[in-house]
Amino acid sequence: MIAPLRTLALTCAVAVALAACKQPEQQTPPPPEVGVIDAKPQTLPLQRELVGRLSPYRSSDVRARVPGVLLKRVYQEGSEVKQGQTLFLIDPAPLRAELNASEAQLASARATYANAKVAADRARSLAPQAYVSKADLDNAESTERTAQAAVKQAEAAVSSSRISLGYAEVTAPISGVAGKQQVTEGALVGQGDTTLLTTVDQLDPLYVNFSLSVDELSQLRAAQAKGALALSGDGKATVQVKLADGSTYGEDGTLDFSSTTVDPTTGAVSLRALLPNPDRILLPGAFVSFQATLGERNNAYLVPQPALLRDATGGYLMVVGADGKVIRRNVRTEGAQGGNWLVTDGLQPGDKVVVAGTQKVKEGAPATAKPWTPDQAAAGGQAPAAAGDAKAAPAPQEQAPADQAAPASDSTKQ
Repeated sequence: MIAPLRTLALTCAVAVALAACKQPEQQTPPPPEVGVIDAKPQTLPLQRELVGRLSPYRSSDVRARVPGVLLKRVYQEGSEVKQGQTLFLIDPAPLRAELNASEAQLASARATYANAKVAADRARSLAPQAYVSKADLDNAESTERTAQAAVKQAEAAVSSSRISLGYAEVTAPISGVAGKQQVTEGALVGQGDTTLLTTVDQLDPLYVNFSLSVDELSQLRAAQAKGALALSGDGKATVQVKLADGSTYGEDGTLDFSSTTVDPTTGAVSLRALLPNPDRILLPGAFVSFQATLGERNNAYLVPQPALLRDATGGYLMVVGADGKVIRRNVRTEGAQGGNWLVTDGLQPGDKVVVAGTQKVKEGAPATAKPWTPDQAAAGGQAPAAAGDAKAAPAPQEQAPADQAAPASDSTKQ
């Protein structure tokens, strides 16, 4: 009787010990809440941040075209001049004397021609009566023709001397701003070579000279051929210049030239834009940064920068699928616009892109999607998951935010 009681007691003790060692079951945590936006395809301007150099629309060297002593500078250095306005005066005395000599030679030639013509007319009138021989008639007419040619030669010499005398007043070949005087008064100019006196530059409009790599230009043309890229409404690319203080210049330029050859030293293609400059704010020779709108990108997406992640294979986005599970989308970007990434490939219309809470989601795991707006990000409460993001441990290297992992100009595709 004692043995069964011992067995029963031992059994009860073992049951009590097992009950004490048994731990409560852990509950499964709820899916993390994330802020999402709906991917919507748009037609967006294709823009590039570039640097170019300004050059005058027209630039003309003012040179001495005749030899002489420079007497006077007529214009004010750095002032506006009109086409045909007198800029310099060269001593006209030697040129005027040359003109007088040419005119005297012309008068002599005309007198000789008049005498020869009288003799020829007399011979022609007497020839029918055989009062002069055929040889005398031929000689008289030959002398007349020679005298007539001498007159034309003397007239040309007078015209040339008159032109040279006109060059004694050096005028502006174009309208623009006349630069610094290169030769002082009293100097001998135009002796054996055309002496540079000054330069006139037309500053309204100006040219913006810049370049694009041949690879980027090829990509733009390929996108245009596929219909993913189109020219703007007026068919011209535009540029917006940034001033030194960060403000935008008030006038937009238009692309007016694209080279058909590649510079072998840089591997780039030269382009040029025409930029109005009515107030003379911009000066030629200066470097400027500008935003070039090269066309319109079709079926593109704007995604907030915190949404784009990168790893060793490239850029990607996390998307909440229709079943509530997270999907990875490998994407291609074409730079940034206004704080957003321009995604050109990899997204589908209606995709719910995770913007806030990317560090808490995992591919294939469930997640609760909540709408995300830029106002939430500005207020410091991007979404219910955003507060958790701030307290969470740093994300692994392969899921670092795109704005910390690569510059905005990178383009990747998987």
